[in-house]
Amino acid sequence: MYKVKIYGAGSIGNHLAYACRSKGWETVICDVDPEALRRTREDIYPARYGNWDPEIQLITPDKLPDKDVDLVIIGTPPDTHISLALSVLERNPPKALLIEKPLCTPSLEGAKELFDLAGSTGTFVCVGYNHTMTDNTRRAEEILAKNIIGTPISISARFREHWGGIFSAHPWLAGPQDTYLGFAARGGGASGEHSHAMNIWQHFAHLAGMGRIVEVSAMMDMVDDGVVKYDRVCFLNVRTEKGLVGDIAQDVITEPAEKILRVQGSEGFLEWYVNIDGGHDALRYSDGKGGVKEELIPKTRPDDFKGEINNIESILAGKTGADSPIALNKGLDTMMVVAAAHISHNCRKTVKINYQAGYGLDAIEVL
Repeated sequence: MYKVKIYGAGSIGNHLAYACRSKGWETVICDVDPEALRRTREDIYPARYGNWDPEIQLITPDKLPDKDVDLVIIGTPPDTHISLALSVLERNPPKALLIEKPLCTPSLEGAKELFDLAGSTGTFVCVGYNHTMTDNTRRAEEILAKNIIGTPISISARFREHWGGIFSAHPWLAGPQDTYLGFAARGGGASGEHSHAMNIWQHFAHLAGMGRIVEVSAMMDMVDDGVVKYDRVCFLNVRTEKGLVGDIAQDVITEPAEKILRVQGSEGFLEWYVNIDGGHDALRYSDGKGGVKEELIPKTRPDDFKGEINNIESILAGKTGADSPIALNKGLDTMMVVAAAHISHNCRKTVKINYQAGYGLDAIEVL
């Protein structure tokens, strides 16, 4: 039985605690706020999963025992991720460390240090872009591998969702001003919170053998009322190392939500959907010769995290290596695109990412 320590008793901490407990793993949730721990025990967890699991230990940092664990999960606000991750790796590195998305802020502060330290400790560090591990993604990978749609020509990804659902899941927050979500510089806004779109675009580009995103042209709609400052809309046009072009749209205003990726091929197309209805993800695809095929894939909200935790279980067992879709380098690549998008928007020009220069702002050049 693996031992797990989770930092952060918010929504993601509860989701991942449930996923770990579904495996029978020994789980501790730590939070600086005793009220957050109370909400977990009395409200969030039992409301979502039927009842509280008394096997989960709830604790504040000052009472946290300094013992070895197999997996550490960081589910705190993104502007605390890297400092906390560095502390974990320096003090008592676990076998695996999962950091919730987005990995850090658009400043990329500490990103290179984290990458270097992770390599020296031997800890497998990964980032919580769980949509790369869901059943609809695995099925899409099978379809692409069979070359049904021909050679991919372009990819379009959209994660457009009003963030009212986020605040419904966090009723103790009155609005974006009460959390990092209202501050793009802290990792919030559409570019950070819905960076799943950038990441899943990158995932499918890798599947197509087209490399990483190296050019970004972005436009954002910024909200700045003197209290909050965030992008409510984030549009990107991108190009990869091998010339694949496409677009990415993220926002916090669209209702009902739209979460879709489309790969246009030389012979047909593939469309990938998240939450096409209340109980399914979906795929639509065609080889261009016959009709369009549609597959509905049953899923519940906890299912969104099962593939991620299964992958980490394989990592802990030594069965999965650096090719994991949620590996640290993949999450850092996504953060480079987030940072590039902000720079592109601010200067109103296309920017280029030079990955050889490392994970920092110095690697982003204005064209």
